Amino acid sequence: MPASSVKLSFNGSRNAQLAARLDLPEPAPKAFAIFAHCFTCSKDILAASRIAEALALNGIAVLRFDFTGLGASEGEFASTDFSSNVQDIVKAADYLRSNFQAPQLLVGHSLGGTAVLAAAGEIPEVRAVATINAPSDAAHVTQSFGMNIEAIERDGEADVTLAGRSFTIRKDFLEDVREQRLIERIGSMKAALLVFHAPGDALVGIENAGAIFGAARHPKSFVSLDGADHMLTRRRDAVYVAGILASWASRYIEGPGRINDAEQVKGFADGVRVSESGVGKFGQKILAGIHQLAADEPTSVGGLDMGPSPYDYLSVALGACTSMTLRIYAAHKGIDLGRITVDVSHGKVHANDCAECENREGLIDRFERRIAIDGGVPSGLEDKILEIADKCPVHRTLKAQSAISTRLAK
Repeated sequence: MPASSVKLSFNGSRNAQLAARLDLPEPAPKAFAIFAHCFTCSKDILAASRIAEALALNGIAVLRFDFTGLGASEGEFASTDFSSNVQDIVKAADYLRSNFQAPQLLVGHSLGGTAVLAAAGEIPEVRAVATINAPSDAAHVTQSFGMNIEAIERDGEADVTLAGRSFTIRKDFLEDVREQRLIERIGSMKAALLVFHAPGDALVGIENAGAIFGAARHPKSFVSLDGADHMLTRRRDAVYVAGILASWASRYIEGPGRINDAEQVKGFADGVRVSESGVGKFGQKILAGIHQLAADEPTSVGGLDMGPSPYDYLSVALGACTSMTLRIYAAHKGIDLGRITVDVSHGKVHANDCAECENREGLIDRFERRIAIDGGVPSGLEDKILEIADKCPVHRTLKAQSAISTRLAK
């Protein structure tokens, strides 16, 4: 079901009321997250809203807020610094803990990513942290100040134009970012880490991702946002980040891709359930027992490529069943068979062009399997391997005529 979004506010680190928005999944969230936006941005930038929406559609409630003095939040931006931003995140966590549930996931974009890395150690419930195009050093932001740094140092403050807007930056801000020891904080962080970064990011170089990743302990992961810009202005880039993020976070929030909330599958015991996710034109959310999956169409036909297509899932079923069937046969016969890999491709061909097809009229579906075994197939077993592959139950289902009964739910 589509997520709902509610406006709220809480008291920030400088005692100003911070404007926030909570994106909620329906019927109930399985976990809560905080999203921290980039320097001088707001909670409503496209990257923040799109990622929060997609996470909510994956069952994760997201609190995004304007830092002190930005967006709709109260307070004076000139009086803030990196440390106050970090404490604003801690205050946001306090608010969630008191009114909903403490956040298990922190997500930060650009300098917001740097801030969540610094804040993670102060929020004990956090189990996973994700950064998007984040600097590895808070002082990196001063590179955008240009020649104004001399004026700030000399006069104590100066107006700096950032993204077409003028902001007053004080000397205290410079001193604060220079004193940060982020690498040390990353090294002591106990949460799992996921680093997203665009190799072509013109504002924050890819070397920052390397420094963050290198400083962190395991478990840690890196995802390259090839072709994306710093702000994730293309919708598909933000949706891609959200999809991977939701799947990755589920390992640390509730187990590897599983749904533990019995209410989510109440009244549904057999088979699978497929429902529209609300992400893109074709996005689908799949429940298979306690497992949560996604389906979509490729971008070439108007989808967002957020998951395998329906025919991809048919190919997956055939490939998995083939590999499992061969493994059962090898174990039963005591054959030392190396790791099995099954490549499956699908296409529609004219029946007349299909030598192994019984139907000789019109277009038919053709699946091609290519079976590889590490170390090669044991001598004399080539024909037997192919014979056993054809005994895979999914193979037999696809070859046979199936009955499909359809009715409307009441």
